[in-house]
Amino acid sequence: MTSLAKTERLIDQAAADLSPGVAARHAYRAGMAASTAGVANGCVQGNLAILPEKLAGAFHRFCQLNPKPCPIIGMSDVGNPRIPSLGLDLDIRTDVPRYRVWRDGEVVDEPTDIMSYWRDDLVAFVLGCSFSFEEALLDEGLPIRHIEHKVRVPMFRTNIACSPSGPFAGPMVVSMRPFKPADAIRAVQITSRFPSVHGAPVHLGLPGSIGIADITKPDYGDPVPVAADEIPVFWACGVTPQAVISAAKLPFAITHAPGLMLVTDLKNKQLAVL
Repeated sequence: MTSLAKTERLIDQAAADLSPGVAARHAYRAGMAASTAGVANGCVQGNLAILPEKLAGAFHRFCQLNPKPCPIIGMSDVGNPRIPSLGLDLDIRTDVPRYRVWRDGEVVDEPTDIMSYWRDDLVAFVLGCSFSFEEALLDEGLPIRHIEHKVRVPMFRTNIACSPSGPFAGPMVVSMRPFKPADAIRAVQITSRFPSVHGAPVHLGLPGSIGIADITKPDYGDPVPVAADEIPVFWACGVTPQAVISAAKLPFAITHAPGLMLVTDLKNKQLAVL
């Protein structure tokens, strides 16, 4: 049985007594580590960036300047691992399937909890995730290739420069989903209703024009096949802070592992702009 199947089974077992978001967090808190795509349907998922307080103001401004890749949906108080607006029981130190610990711009550890790394000066930012609008795409009958193949969504660094703030500067990261042209148009229409989870795509087709040399070799996540009658569609991605943390060579930061998100108690339908 795959790790994703084990996670889904554990979540299903817990869901009899718990809400989907709580059940998912309990599974990951227990040590399950797998892609969260398609998990806890209906619940908003989030990207994670944890930074020392002295950098939090500049990062907050970076997110304001770059709302497509970095839409803030939650933020902790200094030193507080709880964000009640996203889940009353949520603990940012244990409830992500897998984390990345960064030192001087390099990943030095990928633990399943960050209890030993937590400090009283840390601030956690939770950013909107495209997994939230995937529910709406699926409801309209549009196929999501990485969910079909049970892999992580492919993500790519681009030549699209983010607006800088303090030490935070670097390339936008995008996630990719292939669609037939008519479905791509429909996907643009659907996702434009979800600005707080990246909204409409930033690019369609021609990967090379945004600096992607090989669509079969993502910088993060896993490759997925693109059929001859399909075009790749690219959305701004909440992994962008990881590219920026690397470029800035920050002394210390913590993020989620790409594709392994924080599951919240917010509902995707709450995010739609009608």
